[in-house]
Amino acid sequence: MIRRLMDIIISLVVLIVFSPFMVIIAILIKLDSKGPIIFKQIRVGKGMKEFIMYKFRTMYTNAEQFGKLTIGNDKRITKIGKYLRKYKLDELPQFFNVLKGDMSIVGPRPEVPDYTKYYSDSQKEIFNYKPGITDEASLLFYNESEILSNSFDPHKFYIEKIMPLKIETSLNYLKNRTIFSDLLVILKTFFRISNLKNKKFYGSRICF
Repeated sequence: MIRRLMDIIISLVVLIVFSPFMVIIAILIKLDSKGPIIFKQIRVGKGMKEFIMYKFRTMYTNAEQFGKLTIGNDKRITKIGKYLRKYKLDELPQFFNVLKGDMSIVGPRPEVPDYTKYYSDSQKEIFNYKPGITDEASLLFYNESEILSNSFDPHKFYIEKIMPLKIETSLNYLKNRTIFSDLLVILKTFFRISNLKNKKFYGSRICF
């Protein structure tokens, strides 16, 4: 109950404070390219229940037809989309998901069904927890698209290397999480976004 209350309070504060900025983002998206302002995608949440996750649209319409992964300087990303992704502003609409109860602020990032089918029985333990906007695995792979761009086969690399490590990292955190540790993850995420010039951070240090 405490965590849920914290999710609601923080989400309301964020949405109220950033509402003028979100209006500006919406206008820029419409001016930049044709298509909806909000991108909706099916993700798998707690109990393996599917839900619709919201994001500001950062790609051209129908970009999903060419793959679910974003790799390096993906040509499908719009001009304004590059900046929204860089500063994680495209994630702001997910605070509505938090208010709805589909997500929490801190929790494992919800995966698309195309990839959850590769989960082992032990990895499916992740579905015992509510997905979130950020967590330790998100910080670890903050520059995931850059890592994938250096792979010969990004999709295979994601399934065999990145995805298992993300799940392991998330589960290790969730088994020992506290309200204080969640607040710490939120602070770390804020400072990570504020420290984008530091390229030698988390995922860039990982070697496979």
